[in-house]
Amino acid sequence: LAFAPDEVGKLVGEVLPQLRARVPVRVRTARLPSMTDAVPRLVVHSKANGTSLTLEAQIVYGDPPVARIERGELKLLGGTVPVRHMATERRLVEAARERIGITPDHKIRHDGAKAAATVTRLQAQGVEFIGQGWKRFRTIEPISGRAAIDGRRLDLDFDGVDPRDVLNAWSRGDRLVDTGHGFAPLPTEWLQEHGHKVLDLLACRQADGTVATHALPDLARLCEALDAPPPLELEGLRPLLEDFEGLPSVELPEDLTATLRGYQEIGVGWLRFLSQAGLGGVLADDMGLGKTVQALAGLQGRTLVVAPTSVLHNWLREAERFRPALTRCRYHGPQRLMDPKADLVVTTYAILRRDIEQLSAIRWGTVILDEAQAIKNPKSQAAQAAFRLQADFRLAMTGTPVENRLDELWSQIHFTNPGLLGGRKDFNNRYAQPISLGEPGVAAHLRARIRPFILRRTKAEVAPELPPRTDVELRCELSTEERRVYDTVRAAAQQKIVDQLGAGNVLGALEALLRLRQAACHSALIPGQEAEGSSKIDVLVERLTTLSAAGHKALVFSQWTGMLNLIEPHLRVAGIPFVRLDGATRDREACVDSFQSPDGPPVFLISLKAGGIGLNLTAADHVFLMDPWWNPAAEDQAADRAHRIGQDKPVLVTRLVASDTVEERILGLQQKKRALADAALGEADQAARLTRDDLLALLD
Repeated sequence: LAFAPDEVGKLVGEVLPQLRARVPVRVRTARLPSMTDAVPRLVVHSKANGTSLTLEAQIVYGDPPVARIERGELKLLGGTVPVRHMATERRLVEAARERIGITPDHKIRHDGAKAAATVTRLQAQGVEFIGQGWKRFRTIEPISGRAAIDGRRLDLDFDGVDPRDVLNAWSRGDRLVDTGHGFAPLPTEWLQEHGHKVLDLLACRQADGTVATHALPDLARLCEALDAPPPLELEGLRPLLEDFEGLPSVELPEDLTATLRGYQEIGVGWLRFLSQAGLGGVLADDMGLGKTVQALAGLQGRTLVVAPTSVLHNWLREAERFRPALTRCRYHGPQRLMDPKADLVVTTYAILRRDIEQLSAIRWGTVILDEAQAIKNPKSQAAQAAFRLQADFRLAMTGTPVENRLDELWSQIHFTNPGLLGGRKDFNNRYAQPISLGEPGVAAHLRARIRPFILRRTKAEVAPELPPRTDVELRCELSTEERRVYDTVRAAAQQKIVDQLGAGNVLGALEALLRLRQAACHSALIPGQEAEGSSKIDVLVERLTTLSAAGHKALVFSQWTGMLNLIEPHLRVAGIPFVRLDGATRDREACVDSFQSPDGPPVFLISLKAGGIGLNLTAADHVFLMDPWWNPAAEDQAADRAHRIGQDKPVLVTRLVASDTVEERILGLQQKKRALADAALGEADQAARLTRDDLLALLD
């Protein structure tokens, strides 16, 4: 036999001992290293690289090691050669696999706290480490937490560890934090009691260590928990912490021609209070409770109002009616000009996007976003432009601050009080996701934080004299031909929705669902299909005939102008006069005035997008919703065109629902969506969003 130089370990440590056990062996060379009878043992080699730790189980001979086993072969490390103990090596391999979960010749890598936890576990099992990497991840003495509050200044001390590292580790659910020279157990009990409050304040802490004004209520809660005196500045904000009790009375503008209701005076007082304190707010009263007149009565300084195009005229008309002394400027249209002396400048979200450079260069006394759900997507151009506006006081007005996602609330709060809810990612991790999963207490904590800056009253609370609103579902049975078309569309839609969701294309799935919804309303809405009528239209016309004969007036809403087109000829055949408003209508005011007139037509056909906001249609006491959808806020906006201040008749809201279709499932989904707004503004701790499972459930 011949052995290469690199096989000397095998020769000396394996071959020669085996031969000596059988026959006498004489070694006639002095070039072979001497043998040792060292016992093999299991060690774990450790190597640190930044925040990562690499571990490798090894079987070595000698202390310090003179050889180790690599892929079953003996590798010499210098000096003597050990005699191999094969049975012992096999037992060590099995022990490594079972005890520490690391098979020799295989490396594992862990980061941060997980690496530290692994080192602690191996130490407890008596594992011997070689290399210095493990020391970087050893567990050291626990740290403690302390907070010192001096006025508006907040100082945190975690035994010299960066507070953000401590709080980030705690937020991730870690038990240890990296101190730079080891991992220390977190002060879990202290963090459980104060951690969320401290996180809130860190998001609002300024460069000098003081917290922003809008964070003073959060600071007060921490002071109370620490049994520390609250900052003196907090006393001036006391009404915001006590559900607006004790708001100072305000002197209303001399030119105000409106007689405000009690809750409206409170609203004006709240607006003025926020303005004087340097804070912003969200006026989120129910639709129809007079948010516009409250805002007009509370204006401070030169004011910019940004509103949907559909309500632009309404703002100018209301300002002329209720604040006639204000000079007004309509900043809209291709030839728009800014009047630098106007007290009130009214523009649209489209113009805000286009002219943001000019509008953001002005320091406004007040900026008001009406129908502020227009900035619900914080990434949208409208939202990004709104965030750039400069103002002493920022007000968002909306009857639906949350429609589908809690991100919408974050966007509006970020406009009114930047930084109050931290960054968008932080908000999603700390609030949106936990609330969607139903984690107890999270929604209540969020409500407590935003309560001072959101004023929301419902009609039931502040307008008990308002006639009742009744919601009913009117079931419509599809005809045989309609059912055939619906089932055909359903079969195609089901597969397409599954395919689109599988590819991650939610918009494609919604488009397929749109066709299914249209098939439930009228076959002629489906491309390639023709039909003169539908079960829904038959039921609608029958009801409208009875109502108009009895002197009632009705609003008929649909999301699709095509549906309105299909309804029109049936109304003409039935001899029922009507007016219509959609995106193509140029003179909205003429349509509204005609319908509101006592001798005007009894029916108003309205597209949901064009007429869901900015209309006062109290002449109607019946509302028909032709095509229900999962977002109940849009339907509520439509119904509140009639059910608002000034209405003196009970309002009946009727949803026409095609039996045994996707529309029945939509009604169930609406209840989940209502829980989203309740989680942030009401009493629920559950939230919802339109998920993949929601879409698939609509097809069952």
